[in-house]
Amino acid sequence: MALSLPYADPRQLAGKTILMRVDFNLPMQDGQVRDDTRMRVALPGIKELLAERVRLVLLSHLGRPKGQKHADLSLAPVAEHLAGLLGQKVHFAPDVLADGLADAVSGLGGGEVMLAENLRFWPQEEANDDGFARHLAGLADAYINDAFSAAHRAHASIDGLARLLPAYGGPTLRAEITALQTALDTPQRPVVAVVGGAKISSKLAVLDFLTDKVDCLILGGGMANTFLAAGGVDMQASLMEPDLFETARDILTKADARGCHILLPEDGLAATSFGANVPHRAVANAALAENEMVLDIGPASIKAAAAQIQKAATLLWNGPLGAFEYPPFDTATVALARIAAEQTGKGALVSIAGGGDTVAALNHAGVADQLSYMSLAGGAFLEWLEGRELPGIAVLAEPGRG
Repeated sequence: MALSLPYADPRQLAGKTILMRVDFNLPMQDGQVRDDTRMRVALPGIKELLAERVRLVLLSHLGRPKGQKHADLSLAPVAEHLAGLLGQKVHFAPDVLADGLADAVSGLGGGEVMLAENLRFWPQEEANDDGFARHLAGLADAYINDAFSAAHRAHASIDGLARLLPAYGGPTLRAEITALQTALDTPQRPVVAVVGGAKISSKLAVLDFLTDKVDCLILGGGMANTFLAAGGVDMQASLMEPDLFETARDILTKADARGCHILLPEDGLAATSFGANVPHRAVANAALAENEMVLDIGPASIKAAAAQIQKAATLLWNGPLGAFEYPPFDTATVALARIAAEQTGKGALVSIAGGGDTVAALNHAGVADQLSYMSLAGGAFLEWLEGRELPGIAVLAEPGRG
């Protein structure tokens, strides 16, 4: 899906008042930020704007308060954390509908920043209410969307604002789109995708879309069991979705017609119970005992998958290959992730990963920062892999934006 979007040039916005949609939906614990990765990713773009004496108002959500105010979902502690990273005061707007908000924004000095309270405290945000969007738009001269991970939501701060102000994409949004287009629209071949996770049902559209885009699709996790069982392999007590056997066979048929090789595991690490370091064995799929379940792909399958990754020019990764939270069922994910990192480091591979548990799995493998691009988006990343139009991107692509 080739796109031409207007991207923000901080120099052209110098001295203006800017609304910037960021994703500060950060993990919190006891009123403190537990993981500020998403904030740190957005920091360079924020600093560039502040260096141009912009009066910057940041907009975000936190959690799912469903239109109600919840103290534990307030962005106030996030503002304090941001102040520490920026090394300057971050003003906080506790009520985005307050009469005095416009005066507070206009009172900001050049190079000052304000963070507004969790937009989802107001039901108008998720309803994409025009009046709510117009109220926010009246605060500023222009709008920047730097929250790709929220771009699949047609909310007021994502869609509505972009229709009311000169609108631009921000630097982290640009990096995300560039990475995904590199992998899917203009890739160096061969293109290999690794897709794991528990269930086919959550990734049907992703699998269908990727079989038309990649040369080899490596499957792992519980979803691989469903494909294997659909092909007649008795996977015994392994996690499967019998009601999707026919769907799995259809995907295999489509992939074959499209010239996409689907690589399924031939063996696995099997156990009779689920947990860390439980008794287990490496076993060929056909030799599974009646009470055994496969919790990771096995050594022969790792070797076959590694060979595909080593000859790939582009790699797209979504989802763990086993129950990586419980060693040794992290073996395949760690081994293949390290091979991908090694190939990337050599300059032989463009590697892009993201969605769901992927970030946690690749952090566990110790290579998240060694890939070409690691997406922090969940739902938006998956919807892009499904070939779907994201409202926050589509509105920026409309003629006349920027």
